[in-house]
Amino acid sequence: MISTLLVANRGEIACRIFRTCRALGIATVAVYSDADADALHVREADTAVRLPGAAPADTYLRGDLVVRAARTAGADAVHPGYGFLSENAGFARAVQDAGLVWVGPPVKAIEMMASKTRAKELMAAAGVPLLAPVDPAQATAGDLPLLLKAAAGGGGRGMRVVRELGALPGEMAAATAEAASAFGDGEVFAEPYVERGRHVEVQIMADAHGTVWALGTRDCSLQRRHQKVIEEAPAPGLDDALRTRLHDAATAAARAVGYRGAGTVEFLLAADGRPYFLEMNTRLQVEHPVTEAVFGLDLVALQLSVAEGEPLPTTPPTPHGHAVEARLYAEDPARDWQPQTGALLTLDVPDEPGLRLDTGYTDGDTIGIHYDPMLAKVIAHAPSRAQAVRLLARALERTRIHGPVTNRELLVRSLRHPDFTGARPDTGFYDRHLDALTRTPGDNAGRHLAALAAAAAHAARHPDAVGTSRFGGWRNLPSQPQIRRYRSEPDGAEHEIAYRTTRSGAIDTPGARILTATPGHVTVETDDGVTHHFRLATHHDRVHVDGATGTHTFTALPRFTDPTERTEPGSLLAPMPGTVVRLADGLAPGTTVRAGQPLIWLEAMKMEHRILAPASGTLTALHAAPGLQVEVGALLAVVQDAQEEPTP
Repeated sequence: MISTLLVANRGEIACRIFRTCRALGIATVAVYSDADADALHVREADTAVRLPGAAPADTYLRGDLVVRAARTAGADAVHPGYGFLSENAGFARAVQDAGLVWVGPPVKAIEMMASKTRAKELMAAAGVPLLAPVDPAQATAGDLPLLLKAAAGGGGRGMRVVRELGALPGEMAAATAEAASAFGDGEVFAEPYVERGRHVEVQIMADAHGTVWALGTRDCSLQRRHQKVIEEAPAPGLDDALRTRLHDAATAAARAVGYRGAGTVEFLLAADGRPYFLEMNTRLQVEHPVTEAVFGLDLVALQLSVAEGEPLPTTPPTPHGHAVEARLYAEDPARDWQPQTGALLTLDVPDEPGLRLDTGYTDGDTIGIHYDPMLAKVIAHAPSRAQAVRLLARALERTRIHGPVTNRELLVRSLRHPDFTGARPDTGFYDRHLDALTRTPGDNAGRHLAALAAAAAHAARHPDAVGTSRFGGWRNLPSQPQIRRYRSEPDGAEHEIAYRTTRSGAIDTPGARILTATPGHVTVETDDGVTHHFRLATHHDRVHVDGATGTHTFTALPRFTDPTERTEPGSLLAPMPGTVVRLADGLAPGTTVRAGQPLIWLEAMKMEHRILAPASGTLTALHAAPGLQVEVGALLAVVQDAQEEPTP
């Protein structure tokens, strides 16, 4: 029996495993980097052990330090979570060599599936359908498009789509570098890229007594940068014959490697419905809650039970209903998915029947630069797919998030898009729809009302500046209109709010009037007789306004814009804090560049981000160098437009 469990991970998955441990009476041990010293998973564990340093390579990827931490803290078992060392056979062996229980599959199974190239060979021998690999050195135009993938890991890292043969060498180099950084193994392979395919997977659970469960299907087709964003179970639109074929293939894959514990077999469904084996993840998946909801199971509890040698029941429970999960990220989808950092001031997800929240953050926590920017997973379970999707979209819409920019609005719009609600999602969803999904709505009446509420709350906070009245301190001088200006985030649109106090004490503005106003709550009535309620929170120079359809964030502006607030044309600024990892070949002052050319690669939150030339011209200044750590807004380089006259 396991008495004390160390989780070799951080954030949301560590907190989720601890939750099951508490229910089972198992003591918990956390490990943490210096950057995570105050993290939620550290606060929730019974014991915590420091891993000196901040970068993953110095902390969570140091298996020797993690094993030492387990022994020091008196743990008798280790759960790897997902990511980091979860699919590292050497780490699993080191855990067992130290006399600890490994909550995962056999070392041999991890080794056999650790390399995607080797896994494909095994699956072919087992009769599992798969895509034929392509030798990048021998690739021709007829092989395009190609998908480059890291052999030793997942999560979209080291993955590139190549549509032009001339781009293949550069993309191979970039994929190799990213794979080596993320997994310590730079092996990359190529296979045909299936346009508008579906990413469908089967959850496996197996014990040491010969029982293998195929726990239904999941669809994970909505992805950005080859990382999943929205997942659901069961995968919609599959007929019984295809579902049976996927279950049989996944079970065959598990038996072929003597699998034990929780695992996932991933498939790509072509547009014609033919399935192809992608890989087997020998760990718990991020999206496991949707399977738990549909089958009424705790997969972590089953992992622990199997690790203790207990047998599974002969057959799994009967599934019920439909579940959908959305990953809430601190990132800006409209700006190339740039990760965001800073203080998470408020994270408040509705607590309603059918909803579940898995997170590694609470109010006041800091989102740093070293790790994945996922804030939380919100899961909805309902009798039907349509009901689950509706419940999740509305829950996200009502969620209060104050702090860094997030993908919340994108998630809501995605869940309500006809291509998703029509039950035929595919991996090209964001390629086709991202611009429309991130476009600022043409009708900004809702944002204007929210800005009006911000102005009303400001007046309520500063009654001395405007006199007093029965509505939160508004000045009762009809002849003197008040004006406040706001910039909405993150789009930068400006809103000018002009209002006037009537003789009755109400506040009028074109199209609406304020009924009540306090620093935290404002009620607005529009001319069509509709009443709108807003909750407000002010943090430094920003005000967050929560209404029925989401959150609006504003920065108060001076009445007149400062004309000196300008940025030199052609400046390349760091869009986020991070580390410069490389420069374009031969890049130096005086180099001629073309518009859109990648010049600088910045690594932040475990992903590489390209800084592109804003125009064709000449590089007149270069301040970036490999290894340089930069803050957001740091000047990296300057490109003088070819059409500009030289500065005298």
